[in-house]
Amino acid sequence: MKTSNVLVLIFVLLYNNASTEWPTHTVCKEDNLEIYYKSCDPQQDFAFSIDRCSDITTHTFNIRAAMVLRHSIKELYVKIDLIINGKTILTYSETLCEPGISKLIFCGKKKGEHLYYEGPVTLGIKEIPQGDYTISAKLTNEDHVTVACADFTVKNYLEYY
Repeated sequence: MKTSNVLVLIFVLLYNNASTEWPTHTVCKEDNLEIYYKSCDPQQDFAFSIDRCSDITTHTFNIRAAMVLRHSIKELYVKIDLIINGKTILTYSETLCEPGISKLIFCGKKKGEHLYYEGPVTLGIKEIPQGDYTISAKLTNEDHVTVACADFTVKNYLEYY
């Protein structure tokens, strides 16, 4: 009996360690708008939520995001890809943190610190594009190490007038 319990425990531990894919999380799901995300960092998942899906169409909406940093942030770079039918259509990149320039409140945070943001975000676009597509976002630090990575799946059938 004890041997079988030990074998089951070992199997569970090995299975969990072998899995490198995180679950898909639902950000919002309403009549004509669905947004999901999955961490593409095999070592870490993170939390992300939007207060109300319908607020996205107002271009400024409240979010909550949280994670524990596995790497310090002296410099931080973001790369965002718009992917449709498996092809990258548009790429955007920007420096978010560097010595003397801090666009975010968590610039300068150290490995092991908790990163938490709750507040407004404003999109620089007038409408969220209609259709089904993926937005891949990757944050890297000065050592080109992934700080956070996520693939957002968007299904938007909202009518804009």
